[in-house]
Amino acid sequence: MEVIVIHHNPECGTSRNVLKIIQDAGYSPVVIDYLNEGWSKPQLLALFAAAGLTPRTALRTTKSPAKELGLLDDHVTDDVILEAMLQHPVLVNRPIVCTHRGVKLCRPSEVVLDLLDQWPPGPLAKEDGELIIDEQGRRLV
Repeated sequence: MEVIVIHHNPECGTSRNVLKIIQDAGYSPVVIDYLNEGWSKPQLLALFAAAGLTPRTALRTTKSPAKELGLLDDHVTDDVILEAMLQHPVLVNRPIVCTHRGVKLCRPSEVVLDLLDQWPPGPLAKEDGELIIDEQGRRLV
């Protein structure tokens, strides 16, 4: 079975949805609770490069200290944002999932389906009840 890694925040509904989709598809992912483990600079740079993100595009702007830290101003550089992410792991938007198909920031949660060789059987809905896979196994969103 292939290795799947999810950088996960168990308090985040989107992150929980993504983890459930992966597990319901039959995978046992490596779950990294990045809020507890933190990030390293090389790790973030590699994830961002693989996912086609920059520190600014990966910045979590809500339910994080981004505004209080002055990171939302256009003049703030990616280097400053990256350093803040190392100090405050919650600033990194989530979940980030890595598979042999690539690396993606999985927002909305159904984006994770693009990274999986097999999908969960349908029907499958998010926590809020939105159906993402129907009874015939077809992707709806």
